[in-house]
Order: sequence, then structure tokens, then C-alpha cells
Amino acid sequence: MTSPAMTQRLNIIGGGMAGCEAAWQAAQLGVPVTIYEMRPKVETFAHQTGDLGEMVCSNSFRSDDDEQNAVGLVHWEMRAAGSLIMATADKHRIPAGGALAVDREPYAKSITAAIHAHPLIDVTYEEITHLPDEGQWIVATGPLTSGALAEAIQAETGAEALAFFDAIAPIIYAESINMDRAWMQSRYDKGDTEEERTAYLNCPMNKQQYEAFIDALLDAEKTEFKPGETAGYFDGCLPIEVMAERGRETLRFGPMKPVGLCNAHDPDNKPYAVVQLRRDNALGTLFNIVGFQTKMKYGAQTRVLRMIPGLEEAEFARLGGIHRNSFINSPTLLTPQMQLKSKPNIRFAGQITGVEGYVESAAMGMVAGRMAAAELSGRSLPAPGPDTGCGALITHITGGAVAKTFQPMNVNFGLFPPVDTVKGGRKRRKERYKAYTDRAKETFSAWLAR
Repeated sequence: MTSPAMTQRLNIIGGGMAGCEAAWQAAQLGVPVTIYEMRPKVETFAHQTGDLGEMVCSNSFRSDDDEQNAVGLVHWEMRAAGSLIMATADKHRIPAGGALAVDREPYAKSITAAIHAHPLIDVTYEEITHLPDEGQWIVATGPLTSGALAEAIQAETGAEALAFFDAIAPIIYAESINMDRAWMQSRYDKGDTEEERTAYLNCPMNKQQYEAFIDALLDAEKTEFKPGETAGYFDGCLPIEVMAERGRETLRFGPMKPVGLCNAHDPDNKPYAVVQLRRDNALGTLFNIVGFQTKMKYGAQTRVLRMIPGLEEAEFARLGGIHRNSFINSPTLLTPQMQLKSKPNIRFAGQITGVEGYVESAAMGMVAGRMAAAELSGRSLPAPGPDTGCGALITHITGGAVAKTFQPMNVNFGLFPPVDTVKGGRKRRKERYKAYTDRAKETFSAWLAR
């Protein structure tokens, strides 16, 4: 791993979305790459397979709107860069209204096949337990970094690894859902086709049912934390019971909001709350409960979730769970080139840097792969401008965020420099977002041409 020949090869630790995207980008630019993936020899409690690019939580890449949504803009940027992750997601897309969701199993198998088929990419299935002193490396081990490597990172940085707890939503067999109570509709009937406009399955609740559900959530037996662990949750992925603890109406204004939906079985009565399920595979045989990450124990989950109208006899393909996600304090540790300040031969990419979400993680892999390839080719490539989706994230994690309060961050327009030509305020929001995305596309296209 430290031989002179390695200095002309890009080495990537981790075969998740960020690692695969970094490898693809570098290889497409003519740089030979080796991916080191510890699975399936070394398992994690969240992964189910040894496939590269496996999705362990949701199957959604979120909004695909590249004019009015920041994550949709990152979709556009990645597609413009020839992203493997996005091309594969488009290939295995399933209806999800205005969102981009994929059939997770064939998606990961396609990623694996593409990586193995590339003539400039090798995959070595072994665990890397240290930070190499020589060669060009990208650490893209994600939030489930192995204990040995996490200890090596901690020893090198001299700082405690930050952590938060991430909870997984349950998946239900479609045939066990009572369609006499549930109905199919995307919120506000979003989508260009009938299939898209009916991409979500909806379970309505009246006020009495909602109140009983909240009581059961609060009383349910929860997973206990191990000694020394703290519940530093990321606000974008809160367990439902934690949201309920913050106020009885929190869920009704969050994942259970009833707006934009009309009960097909009782159109004259507006639901007090609605639980939405999103198709989890192309066959439509599996549905995941949207926003229902949970740390309830398994027995409590089945009992409480079967209180939802339409799910009284639900059968679960996977129950929810909770796991520890680790990330580094990037604002203090990384340069704008995403290099570790104390070891410039090592870049970090993906969720371990403190970005949150599949898209953001893969985008950081894309940029890191291109910057490493440029360096190996004898030139320098700066990060994309801060007015792009990718550049806004890099700016945030490498210095834009306050180190003392650094937490995982999804891409959002609040990270972008203001557009001077458009005034603020809610009334001008649509115009402002369009100005953000127009500017970003121009800047990112220029970056790709460098």
C-alpha cells in the first residue's frame, strides 16, 4: 500500500456511494483506481449485502426538481459530470411523485457490475485499518467506519470523533396493507404521469386515532443507549418517538402532515393526520413508511405501527432500527481541497465529512475524485464555486460552518451566496430559487470545462 507505484494510482477506502462515485470520476479521467471495501468479510449491522453502493436507509434521492430545489440542483450537477450514481438511479427509478426513488437491490447490483467492469478500476475486499503515509487516498467509509480505522483517524487528528444516531424506517409487504382504508396519491397530485401522481400510499387518521397513536409512541419501549453514548440526533432524521416527545403536534406538522391529500374513501372529511408509505421496489411489493425512523424495540414497533389505519395486519419485511453514525469535524480538519491538513495525501469524502444524504455524499465523492485525478495528472483543480450545489456543501464543511456546533447538513439554499438581483421574502422565493439554480448551472458547467 505504500510502494512508489501506488503514488500514480488513486486508492479509495470504502465502496459506498461516495467511494464508487469518486472511483468512477477518476477512472473516466484516465486515472487507475483501487477501491478497498471491507464487506462482506467485515460486516456492519446496517448493511444486508456485500454489494457496492448499497442503500441502507431510505430508497429516495429526494426531490428531482433542478430549478426550485437544492438537492435537485445537485442531481443536475452530478448528471452533468457523468455521475455513475445518478445514471444508475435513473435506470432503476420507480414512481415517487416529484422525488427520485430507486429499486434498491437492482440499483446496488448495477453499481457493483459497472465498477467491476471498468478497465481502470480494481476492487480489493479487505479492511484498511490505518491512514497510509504515501500515495493518493480518499477515505469514503461513510458513517459506519470500522472501529480500527476510526481509531486511526482519531489518533491522527487528536480530536474525538463526533457522532449522531441515525434511525432506519420500517418496510412493509404491500399485500398486507388494507386498501379499503388506504389510498394512492402523491401530495398535491405531483407528477407528470398518473403513476407519479399516485406514487404514495396514504393511511388517514382522525383526531382520536392520532392522539391514541401519540400516547402509544410515548409509552413504547425504546432501544437503550450503551454507556458513554449520547443521543446527538441529526434533525433531518429524528426518530418519530423523539419528535413526539418534542410536542404532541410535531408529527402532524412533520411526516404525518395531511396537507395536499384527499381521502379517496371519504373525500368529504379531511384527515387529521396522514401516514405516507413510498414504494420501495419496482415490483411494488414493498413499501417503506416515509419519515418513520424509529428506535422502538421490535415488539413495540409491530404493536404501535399496527394502530395506523390500513396497517392493522401489516407484515414487516424489515423493522426499524437505530445505529451510530460517525463523522469528522471537517471545518477544523480539511482543506478546501478536502485534504486532511496533517496528511495532504489523504482526502475525505462522503457522509464521514458531515454532509447528510445519499446525494450529498455521492456529490462529495464526485468532487474528491476529480480533484485527486487532477493532482495525479500534474495539475490543480479548485473546488466548484460556492454558488453551486456541490461547492456550497464543500464551503460549508471546510470552513463555512462553526466548528463547535458542527452537525450533519443537507444541501439547501441557505448555504448559497445571495443573489443580489432578486429580493428576499416568501413572495419572491420561487423567482429567487430559479436565480440560484440558473447561476449554479452556469458556474458548474464552467468548472467541468476546466
